[in-house]
Amino acid sequence: MNTLQAIILAIIEGITEYLPVSSTGHMIIASSFMKIATDDFTKLFTIVIQLGAILSVLVLYWKRFFQSLDFYLKLFVAFLPAVFLGLLLNDVIDALLESPITVAISLILGGIILLKVDDWFKKNEEIDADNPNAHTTISYATALKIGFFQCLAMIPGTSRSGASIVGGMTQGINRKTAAEFSFFLAVPTMLGATAKKLYDYYKAGFELSGEQINMLLIGNVVAFIVALIAIKSFIDYLSKKGFKLFGYYRIILGVSLLIIHFFIYKLTI
Repeated sequence: MNTLQAIILAIIEGITEYLPVSSTGHMIIASSFMKIATDDFTKLFTIVIQLGAILSVLVLYWKRFFQSLDFYLKLFVAFLPAVFLGLLLNDVIDALLESPITVAISLILGGIILLKVDDWFKKNEEIDADNPNAHTTISYATALKIGFFQCLAMIPGTSRSGASIVGGMTQGINRKTAAEFSFFLAVPTMLGATAKKLYDYYKAGFELSGEQINMLLIGNVVAFIVALIAIKSFIDYLSKKGFKLFGYYRIILGVSLLIIHFFIYKLTI
């Protein structure tokens, strides 16, 4: 992987991390088309540049992180399922990360769900005038359930944000609140994933060269800037229009990948 490829992957990460389209899936696709080898540093890079995306959430929503201890406890509860299942299924997840077909199928199935989800949970957007917080409050039980939904994103192509947002909506939360909680939940989830990946990298005896450190720095800066723009645009669009556009996009992309893989160019990771 060279610097230009690193920048392209960082742009993709920044755009897709908080959209319900799967950042991991898009980076797998891009890596395949750019013929980037799946060596240990490349796998590390795709995880560590999520730190830049995390920082964008902290910058945009910094006031929310000074609200109360209750805010952090709910994030911790929602984070727990990913910790246990991530450790339990680590080898399975690594194997799936090398499968463009898994990504394509997940994109299509997730797209079909997004086409229907606005209609399924339309009542969540109808705020009761006598109880304006009816669809914006997240309890500890709801946080835990959202955490389990987030674990579906361990399947590449599913989308962490998409799974957790839909999970929130199944609990009666409106789109905007569910999306914002998904953003907040990304912070401990990505920090945990990054810490584990760095630990595994060094435990395996690898060391980062100066060039690799520069790539990681550049990747995080690019991901941060792009994610800032993507989050603000997504929240505005989601509040007004819903998920259908993302559903169509996922289906078209997934079908296109299958056609390309089986009839034009065999995608490999």
